[in-house]
Amino acid sequence: MKRHKREGGLRAPVAAAILVLAMAAMSAAVAQQKTTVVLGTATQGGGFQIYGAAYSAALNESDPTLVVEQRGTKGSTENAPLLAEGKIDIGLATGEVTYEALAGIGRPPANLKIINAMYPNSGMFMVRGDSPYRSIADLKGKPIAWGASGSGFVVLARYVFDGLGLDIDKDFSPIYSQSAGDGPKMVLEGRAAAQWGGGVGWPGFVAISSGPAGARFITPTPEELRRVLAKYPFIKPITLPAGSYKGQNAPVAALGSWSLVLARPGLPDEAAYKLARALHKGEAALGAKLEQAKESTLANTLASAPRQDLIHPGVLKYMREAGILR
Repeated sequence: MKRHKREGGLRAPVAAAILVLAMAAMSAAVAQQKTTVVLGTATQGGGFQIYGAAYSAALNESDPTLVVEQRGTKGSTENAPLLAEGKIDIGLATGEVTYEALAGIGRPPANLKIINAMYPNSGMFMVRGDSPYRSIADLKGKPIAWGASGSGFVVLARYVFDGLGLDIDKDFSPIYSQSAGDGPKMVLEGRAAAQWGGGVGWPGFVAISSGPAGARFITPTPEELRRVLAKYPFIKPITLPAGSYKGQNAPVAALGSWSLVLARPGLPDEAAYKLARALHKGEAALGAKLEQAKESTLANTLASAPRQDLIHPGVLKYMREAGILR
């Protein structure tokens, strides 16, 4: 009887130990199920950095097993090689930088895939409302804040002005900054004649248009637009809606392309599938965090991709399951 009683007394602590071990194993299993994805964004003060913050927050909220971690970079032109080398998992890039990366312009072609479209990105000048400049010809030879040196806006500018027979480094007095927020300050202080940038809610244009003198846009004329599109068909007409900035009462016709979230070569299908699912379920939440991110839908991704095979297979799988792709 004593032996039986002693055996009975061991059952409770043994059971408790087994329970603790089981809970630890379950916690470890849950931790192992989390998918961590490193996202390359851009410099402080630019639209990509703001988008990256909203994008990662919305996707992480949408899927508890997904961890999107932001990493600051110099922007599109650094994200493309970082992706090609597998140093980041996904990265933000303008359409022009994407085109160059896939075509192998300036470097070997990269096998990058599209996770999702971000929003249409356009390029245009903004000057102070009291500026005497009203055309591109007026700005020739003047100090122009083109943006951060690694920005996709600079790549877009090179294509647009080459289409007009101009060189942004020779026909203007170029200013390249370390941070996207430096140029707008120069325009407001009169040290730069204009800021090149674009898109809805771009922080640089918000800063200038909110200044005491207000702001005005300068874009290519209809004839100049046709010349650029004829030379570089991957660039598209983009319309900036009226009311995108303070004092902007009419839409603005410009040139640009869709910015994209790209994936490194070999990103697992499961990770891409999770990203697509989280985005689709969190579209409303993402749009609530950032106005221009309302364009970040899987439907727009399918419509804006140059070719369907450039979309990641994991994303295509989710699109089919969700009925977006048939």
